[in-house]
Amino acid sequence: MSNIDSAIPTKPWRASNRERLTDISIFLGAFISSYVFVALTPMKGKLAYFAVFFIAYALFTSIFKARQRGSAAAKDALVNSLVAIGAVVTVIPVFSILLTVLRKGLPGISFGLFTHDMALASPTDPLNNGGLLHAITGTLTLVAIALVLSVPIGILTALYLTEIKGSFKGPIRFLVQAMSGVPSIVAGLFILSAVLYPITKAYSGLMGALALTILMIPTIARTSEEVLNLIPNELREAGTALGGTQWRTVAMIVLPAAKSGLTTAIILGVARIAGETAPILLLTGGGDTVNPNAFNGPMGSLPYYIWKSFNAGSPEAITRAWAGLLVLIGLVLILFTSARLLGSRKAAK
Repeated sequence: MSNIDSAIPTKPWRASNRERLTDISIFLGAFISSYVFVALTPMKGKLAYFAVFFIAYALFTSIFKARQRGSAAAKDALVNSLVAIGAVVTVIPVFSILLTVLRKGLPGISFGLFTHDMALASPTDPLNNGGLLHAITGTLTLVAIALVLSVPIGILTALYLTEIKGSFKGPIRFLVQAMSGVPSIVAGLFILSAVLYPITKAYSGLMGALALTILMIPTIARTSEEVLNLIPNELREAGTALGGTQWRTVAMIVLPAAKSGLTTAIILGVARIAGETAPILLLTGGGDTVNPNAFNGPMGSLPYYIWKSFNAGSPEAITRAWAGLLVLIGLVLILFTSARLLGSRKAAK
């Protein structure tokens, strides 16, 4: 009994020292193979190293597993290697983009960049002149108005498709799916021809927000529909059995249960419109001063600021554009993090 009690529990799912040594050997073999192959063939560059390395790693792993445990283990190892390759290939461009934006945008970041606008400066001026305060406030205003307009419409559309299931369910779902593939320039041209030219006849932040709303509604509606379909019907039946009407059951049971998923739908909607440039160029006028009134006068935005700076072409202007890209990424990250925290279960409790 004493020997049994003193035995150390094992964890068979953990790799043994021999398996770790084998993995390291396979990794080194694939690395050396990629180096030799690139050195002896016309294939050159980082992409060639990565491609040959992943192919060699998958082959070496499959061959070793086949000799050790048979064909089934070899197939499993090959599939695992392909999954790992897919994950790495997905992550590499993201990190490459982030590193490039950080490397080229950090030289243009300063305190004055967030406290001044471009009213008395041009993109070709030195970096200590002007800033992008007008672009930050304009982007936040456009996103806020688009959220106020699109979130109720998108969620109500999803509720009609999942809860009401009326006679227009088919056509509405078809239109939502068709709208999700509409290019952003089409939404901008629609607002330009249907609202700006015949009615307002002036650029404003509201016009840009309307175009962003058109782009945002299909994303929120489709994602919300999928989330609401995941809610068990037993919850709806329980609410009805307790005497609740359909709208009270939806409002007090279904929507709270889908809160986290609906937050994700809103986040995806913001991601859809945060960096849109074409509608903004057509509709907002791209003002260089802070404009708190979205209903009157041109309004700046980060996409317009970046586009204008890149078009200027000077080294100072290019640095301003990269700094604007860095600020835009940081702003979207802050919005995403805030939305996730507000939609988490802990925050709900």
